Formats: sequence, C-alpha cells, structure tokens
Amino acid sequence: MVYCTAEFKAKEGKEHELIKTLKALEEPTRKEEGCIQYVCVKKIESEFAGGEHGGVLMNEIWQSVEIFEKHCQMPYVVKFFEEECLDPSGLVESFNVNLFE
Repeated sequence: MVYCTAEFKAKEGKEHELIKTLKALEEPTRKEEGCIQYVCVKKIESEFAGGEHGGVLMNEIWQSVEIFEKHCQMPYVVKFFEEECLDPSGLVESFNVNLFE
C-alpha cells in the first residue's frame, strides 16, 4: 500500500469553493480500482496540533504506486490540476503532493 497526502492552500476567499471542487472528485475516485481511501479534509484548530499547513488535504490510500500513478492520469484529476492549480485563475495558491509507503 502507498499513502498520498495532497495539501492545498486556497487563494484568499476561495477555500469553500476549493473544498467543494475537491469533494466532487471523491465519488469517481473511490470507484477506481485500487483506491482504498480518498477523502478531502480541512485543517481545524487545536492547541496540540499547531503545525504549518495549507488548510485543505486529500488523504489517500492506494494499493500500489502503479495504481496511484494511473489515478493521477485520470481525466478529472488532470483537469483539476490544470485548471485549479496551474492556471493563474484557479482556486489554488499553492499545493504539495507526497507519497509514502
């Protein structure tokens, strides 16, 4: 199994719209072969968790690196990154994707 954390920082005033956009990716992604977990979560405040973070996280578990990489090439994932992360008019100010085993 591999674990992916995809952290996003929304542009000012765009966090709600970003979360809505990411949550729309949950249903089709969860139907993909090899997807064990795919959930969008928002950072909350706690005196015991004061670390730096962009505010929105996709928490993912996949059966293998190959299946994760196939997911990354799905049209709806490519479209999200092109339109919301790479396009200057998108919702995302910055993002950071990591994979762990």
